[in-house]
Amino acid sequence: MGELDGRVAIITGAGRGLGRAHALLFAAEGARVVVNDRGAGVDGTGDDRNLAADVVDEIRAAGGTAVASTLDVAEWATGEKLIAEALDAFGDLHVLVNNAGILRDRALVNMTEQDWDVIMQVDLKGHFVPTRFAAAYWRQRAKAGDAVQAAVVNTVSTSGLVGNPGQSHYGTAKAGIAAFTIICAQELARYGVRVNAISPSARTRMTETSPGLAKFLEAPDDPNTFDTWDPANVSPLVAYLASSECDVTGRVFQAQGGKVQVFEPWTLGGTLEKNGRWTIEELAKSMPSLLG
Repeated sequence: MGELDGRVAIITGAGRGLGRAHALLFAAEGARVVVNDRGAGVDGTGDDRNLAADVVDEIRAAGGTAVASTLDVAEWATGEKLIAEALDAFGDLHVLVNNAGILRDRALVNMTEQDWDVIMQVDLKGHFVPTRFAAAYWRQRAKAGDAVQAAVVNTVSTSGLVGNPGQSHYGTAKAGIAAFTIICAQELARYGVRVNAISPSARTRMTETSPGLAKFLEAPDDPNTFDTWDPANVSPLVAYLASSECDVTGRVFQAQGGKVQVFEPWTLGGTLEKNGRWTIEELAKSMPSLLG
C-alpha cells in the first residue's frame, strides 16, 4: 500500500528535474499521474514533446500508472483541457503540483519588456491557470455534495522570499506565487482543498546555470555519501502535502537534502507611534530606533 493510493495527480514541468522526481515518487506511492511538460528549455524556448512520454515510460516500467500531457500550462485556452486530461484518463483529480517554470537572469538595467513578460507568463500565470480550473472542478464536486480531499502544491523560490540580484522578475513571480498560495488556501478551504508551496534547493537545470553555484551542486563521488542536492530529496515533502491524511494548508516550506523548514509570512516588527501626524524631521530622528 502506498501513501498516495487512489489519488490522481497532475504534475506540471514533470519531464525533468524536480517534476520528474515528483512524478516517479507519486507513481511509486500508488498515485495515477498526468505527467505534463511541453519540453521547453530553461529560458522557455524550444519544444521537446518526448520528455513527458519518456517519464511515463519510466513509471510504467516500474509498475506505475501515468499518461503524458504536452499542454502549455500558461495558456488560458488549455487550462480546462489539462484538467480534462486527468478526468478522461482516470475519472477524477485529487492533486495538482505546479512545478513548471523558466528562468532568464537579467540585471534590472538590462532587462527587456519581453524578459519580464515571459517570466510572468510562464512562472506566475502558469501556476494560476491550472489552479483556477482545478479549483472550479473541486468546487463543482463540493457543491454536488461530494467529499473533496484535494491538494495543490505550488513551487516558489528563495529568489522571491529572500531576494537574489539579477532575478527581480523571477523573484517577483515567485513571491507572487507565495501570496497566491496563502490566498487560495483561504478561498478554497470551504471546498475541501488545501494549498501549500515548497521552495526547493536541488540540482536542476536552473540552479546549474547560477554563477558560482555549479561547483557546489556536484554529486558526491562516494555512492554511500548522502547527496544533499538530489532533486528526489524534495519529493517526499510534496507527496506528504498531497496526501489525503495531511491537514496542513496555507504554508510555505523550504526543502533541501534532509532539511525541511517553514517560512513565516511578512510580519510587523517594531513600532513608531505618536498622537498626531509625523513630521519628516521627526521620522528622520526616530527611524534608527525603529530599525534597530
